[in-house]
Amino acid sequence: MRHRIPDQPLRPVAAVSRNDPALRAVRGLTFLRHVYEYGVLYCGLLLFGLSFFAWSLAATVLHPLLPRRFGARLGQSTIMWLFRACITAIKASGIVKIDLSALDTLRDEGPLIIAPNHPSMLDAVLVVSRLPRVACIMKASIWDNLILGGGARFAAYIRDDCPFTMIRAATTALRAGGQLLMFPEGTRTRQNGRYHFKGGFAFIAKTARVPVQTVFIETNSPFLGKGWSLFKKPAFPLIYRARLGRRYEVDGAIKPVVRELENYFRDTLSAGLAAHARDSD
Repeated sequence: MRHRIPDQPLRPVAAVSRNDPALRAVRGLTFLRHVYEYGVLYCGLLLFGLSFFAWSLAATVLHPLLPRRFGARLGQSTIMWLFRACITAIKASGIVKIDLSALDTLRDEGPLIIAPNHPSMLDAVLVVSRLPRVACIMKASIWDNLILGGGARFAAYIRDDCPFTMIRAATTALRAGGQLLMFPEGTRTRQNGRYHFKGGFAFIAKTARVPVQTVFIETNSPFLGKGWSLFKKPAFPLIYRARLGRRYEVDGAIKPVVRELENYFRDTLSAGLAAHARDSD
């Protein structure tokens, strides 16, 4: 036998007042969190800029006084510790989570070209913060920059404006026992996920007879990627993780190696994005 539920008059749900104390508390905490995140992010970037500027001034004075090879080693290790200190400080805030431990295995390796993907402007800082004797291929505008130039020149970083000079300097650095950071794309990765590699890294590897070690930088955010404004706040926490990929020897034709690495990066990073999407569901 069914029991009939007597009709009950619908009671209107009371609207939450904008002056409700609980709602005001939530809004206040959200506001304070945003202020904290903005403050940590941009104070961290400012700290990084001021620290590197101070080191560039010191490096400009030291550059002509020290032997070139010793100065380059000192410059590279100093930049590593400077970058690491800045990363450690911003990690302590809790708004960034970074795991670069995979790169530590390369510290005691011999000469090689380190070839990562390039999702953001922070990638070189992340890689260099773990490696004490790595030189970078960098844009001439950065090499000549007032804030970054002195430290870059002292560390024997290499300008990319003249291909012949760049290849010769990179080959010399590798044959002297150093390591070289090169982004195969030559610029930050575009959001469409297409990878178009330049052949300079493979040509240098073949000329210097060193392997190419691929590295994958994984992140949960497009922060400071291609087209991202420096003043656009990302969602926190930012997560960065580095892992090692395959190692390639370049002893034959250049173009097949470049195409093979393009396909390898596309397939590996696409698989990583798909796995991340499944984990987020």
